[in-house]
Amino acid sequence: MTFHLIAWLILRDAAGRVLLGRRAGVAYGAGLWGLPGGHVERGEGLAEAAVRETGEEVGLRVNPAELRFLGVSRYDLQGVMGADFFFLAERWEGTPQLTPEVSEIAWFLPDALPPDVLPWLPGVLAAHLLRGLRLSEQLDGVEGLRMFPPK
Repeated sequence: MTFHLIAWLILRDAAGRVLLGRRAGVAYGAGLWGLPGGHVERGEGLAEAAVRETGEEVGLRVNPAELRFLGVSRYDLQGVMGADFFFLAERWEGTPQLTPEVSEIAWFLPDALPPDVLPWLPGVLAAHLLRGLRLSEQLDGVEGLRMFPPK
């Protein structure tokens, strides 16, 4: 069984909105809105992976030292296991750009997302960004999201 290690970056503007891109040219979630993020490469740090993926997907430059770790969501769904690590950036350089990996870019309030987002995204944003929880698990599908309070 393969284990996926994924780093995601939540870019939040001064109005509290998060940047999402409509995924294109990707194997996972094509056509759905999602955060910039992807697989951590061998020898790469989590924050560096989130920053690299953000540059590749939406063309923004972010300093990894300025990221805030929000939490991790472990999943074991239909034979796919992994851990998603979420970071927050409130400062970056550049303007979001379309790339081969995203066909649209837009800002959304985290509690008012469009209906066609990655299915786990609303629960994860609610847990890690809005409630400040550090750990969540998905063992039985999206409806099975379990959240653990911070210490």
